[in-house]
Amino acid sequence: MKIAIVAGELSGDLLGAGLIRALKKYYPHAQFEGIGGKDMLQTGFVSHYPLETLSVMGLVEIIKHYRKIKHCRDNLRDYWLKNPPDVFIGIDAPDFNLGLETALKIAGIPTIHYVSPSVWAWRQYRLPKIARACDLMLTLFPFEATYYQQQKIPVKFVGHPLADAIPLNNTDPRQARQQLGLLEKAEKTTKWIALLPGSRYQEIEKLGEIFLQTANWLYQRNSHLHFVVPLVNNSRINKLFSSQVNAIAPKLPLTIVTEQAKQVISAADVVLIASGTATLEAMLLKRPMVVAYRLAPLTYWLAKWLVHTTYFALPNLLAQKPLVPEFLQHEVTCDKLGHSILLYLEDAEAINQLKTEFMALHHQLRQSADQQAAKAVFSLLENTL
Repeated sequence: MKIAIVAGELSGDLLGAGLIRALKKYYPHAQFEGIGGKDMLQTGFVSHYPLETLSVMGLVEIIKHYRKIKHCRDNLRDYWLKNPPDVFIGIDAPDFNLGLETALKIAGIPTIHYVSPSVWAWRQYRLPKIARACDLMLTLFPFEATYYQQQKIPVKFVGHPLADAIPLNNTDPRQARQQLGLLEKAEKTTKWIALLPGSRYQEIEKLGEIFLQTANWLYQRNSHLHFVVPLVNNSRINKLFSSQVNAIAPKLPLTIVTEQAKQVISAADVVLIASGTATLEAMLLKRPMVVAYRLAPLTYWLAKWLVHTTYFALPNLLAQKPLVPEFLQHEVTCDKLGHSILLYLEDAEAINQLKTEFMALHHQLRQSADQQAAKAVFSLLENTL
């Protein structure tokens, strides 16, 4: 049994690793190959290209790296057409994986796409392509499965692995603060604000400065605040953010840690966060958050004409109502971000109500996702072989 998997970024690497471990219960001697990161590699997965090959964000940025990405996809397509896997699973990265899936499906290879493209929000014209590309769509969120069912595309809602991994009644913030060594820097009145401007270089470029400016804005109004930033272990990103700190907030009470985003979120009273998977983690950890995002100007201009959704922050999308403040592009200002954070710090009742809403969403997503996804792959293969 040979199972081909292509993950598009760090979150896909995590999903892929969990799926591989669950699939090994069905196929203990299976070979797994394709593109993956460190978590997938730890399962014995063979990656033909580094995960970073596909970790490019935004329409404009993808265009810049088009030749490199196309070369990678063409090579993988030709390789698997000559050495067919028993199934191909594309994890996220729809612009890369859907084309690959189409070519492999035409050749008779069963194909699965894991993590739905945001067709419910924009680019609905991709639906026929998705129907041609994959034999089965696996979704992380229930509203996505409902959408595909309406379009008569085979789909299975599997839940989200993060909802399985994070306990329903989680985290004492003091324990997280102690693990991070923060309590030594604190007074009894200290409030902790987590700043998560993103895990990609482009995100730090667009959000790092405004997050630090917002921290300055908040500190001028409340000197009992301490700020904590988790950064990925990447020297280029660390150098960029350090230069932003030195230029904007050299005297800010700020602690930078490496690769400990979950602990930082757990330790926080409020989280200022870039839109993305990290907002889901903050929701599951029941932390109040303010969500922001900025795109490249051309990408944003195109998105304005193509996106058809009321919300972009995951908690709001899941609830289909404005649970948390969200700000996009020109709305991302110190005043708006700062006032939203201050409101949380001053309203304990609002935080308690938010945690109740988050708990309901946590229950909804807690479905043993790795096992559900592996079972869906197994069922497809048993009906195909």
